[in-house]
Amino acid sequence: MFPGAVASGSEPAYAIIGAGLDATTTFQPGTRFGPRELRHVAQSFEDYDQHTGCSFTDCGVYDHGDIRPGDDVAEYLDFLRGAIAEYANEGTVPLLLGGEHTVTVAALRALEPDSYVCLDAHLDLRESYGGNPLSHATVSYHALEHAEEVIILGGRSGCEAEFQRAEREDVTLVPPEAVPSWEPDLSGDVYLSVDIDAADPGYAPGTGTPEPFGLSPRTMHEVVRSVAPHAVGFDIVEVNDRDDGQAATLGAKLLRAFVYAHHAG
Repeated sequence: MFPGAVASGSEPAYAIIGAGLDATTTFQPGTRFGPRELRHVAQSFEDYDQHTGCSFTDCGVYDHGDIRPGDDVAEYLDFLRGAIAEYANEGTVPLLLGGEHTVTVAALRALEPDSYVCLDAHLDLRESYGGNPLSHATVSYHALEHAEEVIILGGRSGCEAEFQRAEREDVTLVPPEAVPSWEPDLSGDVYLSVDIDAADPGYAPGTGTPEPFGLSPRTMHEVVRSVAPHAVGFDIVEVNDRDDGQAATLGAKLLRAFVYAHHAG
């Protein structure tokens, strides 16, 4: 159980769902252990949040546990979509613990947000990667099938075609150096996704595809808190077990920051 997620499964305000998919990782595997790592490091956190005056144990968070993937990614995403939709239909905000970024596709299919906001080092605008249309490198492309706009914060890596695609009106690409001054101008339902590789790998080395010259934890914290009140769902993805808990600690803190800001919002 995620520490502090003490609400019952009967109409909670938030539902944590572990989604440890690790099928298309192209460099350092280990995202299957992401949910475990995120829950483990959160044991040391204080219950009280000084920014909002909220206690995590009073926010109505329930831990659904893990939905374990099988061999078929498409089938898994469909099953995960169903679980997320079930909570959303009851007014519960889903919180995904990845797992590779592909799990976000299930949430987008379930929630159909107006805007998709992601903190990510990579543009993820490929139609397929290595011949696979359900890859961690295709998430923003799939987001455009469900959301009217995609906002990529901290993006600094992609192929030429992805950067060209990002120039169209339905995509906003904010480079790392501009993220601290970015202010959300959002309307309608928003889905917020945090790929932990948005952080500079000096802060969060435990991720599948680390990319230098990234964001600071402070900047990511400010973005999460500013977007949270607009959001209908949230995830932390691409955390693995290949560091000493730095990536998981940052990810778990950002999840709690989302809950605090959303609850207070």
